[in-house]
Amino acid sequence: MNAERLQDSELMEQPADSRALAAPVPATALVPVPESARQLLLRMFADPYLLGECERAELVADLRESVSAHPEVAELRVLLGMALCVNLEVQEALEELGEGVRLAPDSFIAQLKMGELWMRLRVCKKAEKHTRQAALLAQNLAQAELARRQAASIRTMLREGIERGGYQSPFALLGRLRRLWRRRRGEDLAMANG
Repeated sequence: MNAERLQDSELMEQPADSRALAAPVPATALVPVPESARQLLLRMFADPYLLGECERAELVADLRESVSAHPEVAELRVLLGMALCVNLEVQEALEELGEGVRLAPDSFIAQLKMGELWMRLRVCKKAEKHTRQAALLAQNLAQAELARRQAASIRTMLREGIERGGYQSPFALLGRLRRLWRRRRGEDLAMANG
């Protein structure tokens, strides 16, 4: 791995109440991210809706600058991908998160966030793949729980048929129609007998 590559926990100082995720990191480890971007990142992590349009654009610009200065730091690409998601720039977010996963396939957060974006785009098979990898990479109970919850959401989406894209057999539609007809026939019989 590249000597500039930082650990997931080295990018942000952790608030005192998040000790379950990682130990606090000294501010000197945060050199690749400008101070203004760090403050916006903290606000974004607290609640993405707190950032105004100008703040989101500023955060994306600062992170792009950091990525261009340190292109091999996967975690910077993950942070940029997350900021792009908040700024509704989905295609660029996919590219940055994908590059983050490529640079650090053993990064829990890169895999988890890539899975989350695919899940939000309702591409469940890809979401499931990245989320499973994140679960395998989890190093503590908090990470394992994040991956477990995301995987459960993906399984629910798959079970309910909420998935975008991909080929679906025409027979799948017939199966759904058959279930609907059976349900309606059952309701009609119940009303006739009741």
